[in-house]
Amino acid sequence: MEWEKIIILVAGPTASGKSNLAIELAKHFEGEIINADSMQIYEEISILTSKPKSHDAEIIKHHLYGFTSVKKKFSTGDWLKLSLKKIDEIWKDKKTPIVVGGSGLYFKSLTDGLFKAPNIPDNLRKEVRKLYEDLGKKFFFDELIKLDPLAKKFIIPSDTHRVIRAYEIKKFTNQSLFELKKETKPNFDDNIFKKLFINTPKDLLHNNIEKRVESMFREGAVEEVKNFSKIGIYNELSANKIIGIKEINSYLQKKITINETKELIIQKTRQYAKRQFTWARGHMKSWEMIYSSNINDLYNKAINKIS
Repeated sequence: MEWEKIIILVAGPTASGKSNLAIELAKHFEGEIINADSMQIYEEISILTSKPKSHDAEIIKHHLYGFTSVKKKFSTGDWLKLSLKKIDEIWKDKKTPIVVGGSGLYFKSLTDGLFKAPNIPDNLRKEVRKLYEDLGKKFFFDELIKLDPLAKKFIIPSDTHRVIRAYEIKKFTNQSLFELKKETKPNFDDNIFKKLFINTPKDLLHNNIEKRVESMFREGAVEEVKNFSKIGIYNELSANKIIGIKEINSYLQKKITINETKELIIQKTRQYAKRQFTWARGHMKSWEMIYSSNINDLYNKAINKIS
């Protein structure tokens, strides 16, 4: 097969089979895999984040997995800088970069460029967050629309992070976040990307999530959380958002049973998958949606979309 300078993007909800598909695509296109999951970057947490197994990494080169400590802050901008470097290195070897993961912001930064947001003073950020807590989701969104009417076109009320961010920026700069974003330049021409989103049937996805949670406990998730807790991580760091840490800590403190722990993790993982679907509907409209319940069918459909 003649080498072509493309970037394959594989996104989808958690437990949808992204990693397996990426490996098969890497075999077909002589590719190397770049991680686009914000929780799989940490070296200390492997089981709960479902990092690729070592034998998969031996078959295909994997990049940006488990390379930084949970003690360090790591931003979307940091990821973008590293992934652009990896893409360039892979291209130089006449191979195909395959970016795979579930973090929508990572993909958006790669395809659209990264908006350089102004530094909002801490006192204003605290003030805006207090206002959000006092007013609640609906009334705060109403206040945002009064302040920045453009926001109504681009944000939904349930997207808490962006709602608060848009309010902060308008208040601080007197410019709309969406006017400022127009100045952001993409990193590549859009036709360089082959964008795939795995839209797994709901019943299958829920079944996959249940199987994954059982597997995590067999592989030592409880011990992993014990070791993580010894590090002394501060609550504001991103690693604490990993599903399972809080729940297993509750189990270790004898507040809940092991079955209750598993059920909570399953429930939160399903909710997370639902949020990933919501993100895709709002931000991945140009992506090819692949519907399948079978890895072979998924692979064939992906090849057809890329070719």
